[in-house]
Order: sequence, then C-alpha cells, then structure tokens
Amino acid sequence: MASVLSPAGRVDLGHGCFAWMADAAGWGMSNAGLVTGRGASLLVDTLFDLRLTRAMLDGLAPVTEDAPISAVVNTHGNGDHWFGNQLVAHAEIIAARGTLTDMRQVGPAEMRALIAEESTGGRFARRIFGRFEYSGIHGRLPNRIFEGEAVLDIGGTEVRLIDVGPAHSTGDTIVHVPRARTVYTGDIVFAGSTPVVWHGPFANWLAACDLLLRLDVDTVVPGHGPVATKDTVRDVRDYLMYVHQQASARFTAGMPAEDAARDIRLGRFADLDESERLAVNVHTVYRELDPELPPLDGPRLFHRMADLGSPCPGH
Repeated sequence: MASVLSPAGRVDLGHGCFAWMADAAGWGMSNAGLVTGRGASLLVDTLFDLRLTRAMLDGLAPVTEDAPISAVVNTHGNGDHWFGNQLVAHAEIIAARGTLTDMRQVGPAEMRALIAEESTGGRFARRIFGRFEYSGIHGRLPNRIFEGEAVLDIGGTEVRLIDVGPAHSTGDTIVHVPRARTVYTGDIVFAGSTPVVWHGPFANWLAACDLLLRLDVDTVVPGHGPVATKDTVRDVRDYLMYVHQQASARFTAGMPAEDAARDIRLGRFADLDESERLAVNVHTVYRELDPELPPLDGPRLFHRMADLGSPCPGH
C-alpha cells in the first residue's frame, strides 16, 4: 500500500500544520496533528495513555508556546484518539455526536476490564495493548458536539470538520485545512496496516474515501502509519471493496463468518500489518447482509481475531 515514510514525533507539514507521528507500529499507536494560527492552535486527537500524550504535548511545546492549544478535535471514539483528553482539559474539546456515543460506551474502565479478562479475547487484548498504561486516566468527554460539518477559525486559519461516519466507528471526523492542502483523516485511513470496520456500513467508508479523493489536498495524515498521499486513500478503498465482495460471496454461499474469514485470501493486501482484523471486517459485512445477526461484544471480537491469527491446519 502506497505511503511516504515519515519520522516519529513532530513533523512540520508546512503552512502551519504539523503531524505527531507514532514512534512504533502496532495496535493503539496512533498519530495526532496540530493546526496553528495567530496565537492559537487546534490539536487533532490525543493519544492512548497519559505518558504518550504528555510526551506529545512536550514535543509540540516549541510550537504551542506562541500558539497555545485553544481547541481539540477527537476524530472518533476509540481510546487511542482521546484517552489523553484530561491533559488538554483547558481547551474546548470538539467531536461528532456519534463519537461521543462511542466514548460513553467504551472508556478507560472498559479497557481495563477487557485486558483483565481471563479469556482468549482478554489474553489477545493484553498482548496487543500491553505497552499502554490505563491507570489514572479519567475519561474527559468533549464539551462541544457538532453534526454534519463545522468550520473553525483557529487564529485566522480555516479548518473544516466533516463527520463521515458511521464507518470505522459510530462517528468519524476528517479535519481539512484548505490553505495547507492537508487533511487529518483519523482512522478513515490506515497506512500500511489493515483497516478495521468496527461499525460500518462499508458504503459509508467507501463514500468517505471518495470524499477524500475529491478534496484539493496533497498531504494525508492517517490515523495510523506514515504521512501519506491520495494513493493510500485509494489503497484503503480497494481493500474495503475487496473484503466486502469476498465476504458477501461467502455469505451467499452459506459459509459461517468465522470460516469465511479463514477462507478469504488477501492477495495484494496480504502484507498489511494486523491482518487478523479481517475477522471483524467479515463479521461487519455479515451483519450488513443479515441485520438480525447479533453483534459481538469486545471480548468476542478480540477472540475472533485471536483465532484468525492462530495457525489452522490446512491454512
């Protein structure tokens, strides 16, 4: 999948825009962003724990000393994009309505419960999230909710917020800075790793990719992975289309979702990291095609991924 290598930490994108890039790959290692204007700045997302968020705020300090953070946008309700909110509680915290719904359903307490479970799903969660520290996190929720679109003035810099969800999650916000020809996509774009469709429908995510491709932008800051271009957006779109087609064919053939996930061959997408997310994506397709299929809670979803990531005879 096409992407442009970028260093970790603070990356100057030009025109007053910065990215804060994760220093390692893997589950929960998310990116953030900073948009500056005259005497003010907008932070795009906080990180999965307080240690990471403090390090980010320290790393951004040379910029924010002259342009203090006056507003924060949480692109969606997964903890790796908002659990550090308490460290920027002085600012206005903005999110889409669907994002707030997700935050209220899965906060720090639910994450602590998941990784404490003595189950296949719990053990898998501990393995992938063991690098993070969830104690001491108080779920600071947004204090401004928007629906559809919103336009912010950050010290004279126009910033457009567009809720393209439900897709990856119940609410997914992209942050577009027209003057800088830059967009922060949250988890609508994964660069080099497997997109995960927690919510869907797939059609909304595909429409979000089409919207990104129509924007007059050169720089795409994904939720995970290196700074990218529109080529990576196309790759994400291609993956989603392929998985939906493959899962739909197996649903029509009467194959159970778990078997379908094991049966699908990923072809040119086989080298993506975290390929076990296919188990979640297939289940989401099946729920689209059969709305009476019950949803799986967090432990069972992680159980499915753990099973898919385990060796299976004949596969």
